[in-house]
Amino acid sequence: MLNRFSRTQLIYGAEAMEKLAASRVAVFGIGGVGGYVVEALARSGIGAIDLIDDDKVCLTNINRQIIATMKSLGQYKVDVAEERIHDINPDCKVRAFKTFFLPETKDQFDFTEYDYVVDAIDTVTGKLAIIEKANAAGVPVMSSMGAGNKINASLFEVADIYDTSVCPLAKVMRHECKKRGIKHLKVVYSREKPIRPLEDMSISCRTNCICPPGAARKCTERRDIPGSTAFAPSVAGLIIAGEVINDLTGMKSIRG
Repeated sequence: MLNRFSRTQLIYGAEAMEKLAASRVAVFGIGGVGGYVVEALARSGIGAIDLIDDDKVCLTNINRQIIATMKSLGQYKVDVAEERIHDINPDCKVRAFKTFFLPETKDQFDFTEYDYVVDAIDTVTGKLAIIEKANAAGVPVMSSMGAGNKINASLFEVADIYDTSVCPLAKVMRHECKKRGIKHLKVVYSREKPIRPLEDMSISCRTNCICPPGAARKCTERRDIPGSTAFAPSVAGLIIAGEVINDLTGMKSIRG
């Protein structure tokens, strides 16, 4: 019978679609990368998705985040993403957590419930906690490395963390994973050397911050406020989603 995922089933077959419908995937970080992961998972027939992010949609998110529109400004990202998932697939079971994932909050999540975990957050300590929790639960995990300050989307690729190069975040993660005895980690990263963002105060959050007073975390607290494009983070997110779907179904992608 014709359904919303019929075109996907022509590639993967009915049995694989049943596997996807029975799978629960957790996506940590619903931003430029994570938002596109969620989008593709929903459109691929994943039956249950957990969304973890405590941030709200900001005006500066509109250039790259699929959930960010003028209509969604000020709303929690997980709430916007949940509504979008249900617009795509009303049968998908969604759990939204307004939580900033860190080692201090990791025990709020039972990783044994997941069939796959996606790490699309920015903080190194949080990323490491996700990876360690997933490994302890025996659940496959894939992490996004740096997607900001990049303009060549064709240079994103899938690799083990220990086979990465150039990416500054991947360098830090290699070091920290080695210290913790993490032997393998599947990542998406880019070999493009990051572009140094301009310090244009006329458009900088440093002098034009629109975060509400008392906000827990502000981008102005960063040493550098990264630049971004509509196409680099989205490509990283779609690559991750493809790996999740192919791993869950056992379908091997063709790589050169």
